[in-house]
Amino acid sequence: MNHYLVIYNRREGRILAKESFTDGRVALRRRLAAERQHSDNPDIEVVVLGARSWANLQRTHARYFKSVQDLAASALK
Repeated sequence: MNHYLVIYNRREGRILAKESFTDGRVALRRRLAAERQHSDNPDIEVVVLGARSWANLQRTHARYFKSVQDLAASALK
């Protein structure tokens, strides 16, 4: 299992940064540091997500990777 740190700007709907880790403890420490760094901006979301690969993560957490229009179109199908 890999751990992916994602720093996401909700207002802009885009990923600002991403990092991959094999050690979940290291990923968590990096997440806490990133949360402190962005604590003054409520539009920034910092998460660590687990997945076998970046491609799997894109499927399971599509809201970080697709536009609002893409998500709406998927919901209508």
